[in-house]
This record gives sequence, C-alpha cells and structure tokens, in this order.
Amino acid sequence: MKLAGKIAIVTGAASGIGEAIAKKLSSEGATVAICDLDHEGGIRVVEEIQFLGGTAAFYALDVTKEEQVQTTFRIVVEKYGKVDIMINNAGIGKAGTVVDQSEADWDLMMNVNAKGTFFGCKYAVKHMLEKEIRGSIINISSVAGMVGVLNRSGYCASKAAIVGLTKSVASDFAEKGIRVNSISPGTIESPWIAKILADQPDPQKMRVQMQQRQPIGRMGTPEEIANLACFLAGDEASFITGSNMVADGGLTAR
Repeated sequence: MKLAGKIAIVTGAASGIGEAIAKKLSSEGATVAICDLDHEGGIRVVEEIQFLGGTAAFYALDVTKEEQVQTTFRIVVEKYGKVDIMINNAGIGKAGTVVDQSEADWDLMMNVNAKGTFFGCKYAVKHMLEKEIRGSIINISSVAGMVGVLNRSGYCASKAAIVGLTKSVASDFAEKGIRVNSISPGTIESPWIAKILADQPDPQKMRVQMQQRQPIGRMGTPEEIANLACFLAGDEASFITGSNMVADGGLTAR
C-alpha cells in the first residue's frame, strides 16, 4: 500500500489507460477521483474499485472547460482535504495529414490533449502550493509526440505539446517539491485501438502490423502503463521530475 492516505485525480478514467491507472492507484491505497465525460463508464470503474475494497467517486468533467476543472478540484478538496496526485490522461485522436486535417479536428485535439492537460496542471499546482503538498503530476503523452506518425498531424502536435508543457512546469516548481513527469505509451490495447481496427478493411491484418511495429512483438497493455504511472506517483520516484518516460516496446529505439 505505497500510496495509502494519498488522494488522486485521474482524468479520462472511464476506460483504457485511465481506468487501469485509477485501479492501480487504488490497489496501492490511494483514494481516487474518477473524472470523465462517460458517466456510465465512470460509475462502472468506481463500483469495481469499491468492490475490491478501494475508495473512489465519479465526477463528470470536460477537461477543456477551465471552470469545470477548477470546480472539480474544489469539490474533491472539500471532500477529501487535499490532492496529492494528478493524472492528466484524458485525450482524443483524429486521423489526418496537414493537408486534409480539418480545423475542427485540430482544435478538438489541441483543446482536449494540450489545453486539458494545461488546466489539470494549473489547478493541481495551485492547490499543491496552497497546501504545501509535495505532490506528483503525471501527464499522458504518446510516442506520437516524439516521432512522425502517418496521417496523424494534429495528434502528433498535441501530444508533443504535452511533453514540452511537462518539462516547463517541472522546471518552474521543482524547488517546491512538486514533481511533474509525462509518459509516452506506444501502441496499447485500448478502446481507441479497437475502434481503429474495427474501421479497417482487414482488422486482423492491421492488428498484426501494429504488433510488428514494436520490436518486442506485441502491443502494450493499459496495466503496463498504469504500473509506470503508479511508480511515478510514489516516493520511489522522488528524484524524477521533468522526464518523459517512454513505454513503447522498443518502437522509438530504432
């Protein structure tokens, strides 16, 4: 129970990587605020955590709305007294090259992925400074923020923004004991990947291609990303800040 007594907020926690992170933090003793626009999925995650003896509550949250992020922090702090861990995981991806990417899709990805992470960092830092908490903020980026992915211009740009933001916030508040890191997953078995596969003419062929992109020969699991997030959230990672931790099965090693 490495995180006993800690209070965590996880955005995009109703499925996929966010769900796995929330459950992992709970398994290590943290109380978790499950934040998402997916009410049904969020309640399901809360119930599953509670069934296993953990403590969690659901909060409907649109991370692109600053007032909602601010209000969620206020409600969580009023209920639990503090926030020690902030996981900015909410994200969205839309296909498109710079030629055919629509302005609407570009704005959506920048708003959810980049601005949503900005708001999460902003109010997490403000709270931690006010309460003098030596907290941990973890932003979920992607290897798409490090390399050029075909047909993903806006997504690559928005995820690269997260890495830059992470390093800046980490530099600004390291002396206050607030650690800020990002995680860049490779191809992870998730609802988003399932949707991409379902839209392909030959889903199985595409699955094999995705698996082969990783030198390790398979996709990652949400639980593997959750393990890394849990490590960064705890005291074992006390000397790590401003880092972008890559978990991609060797994809960017080549």
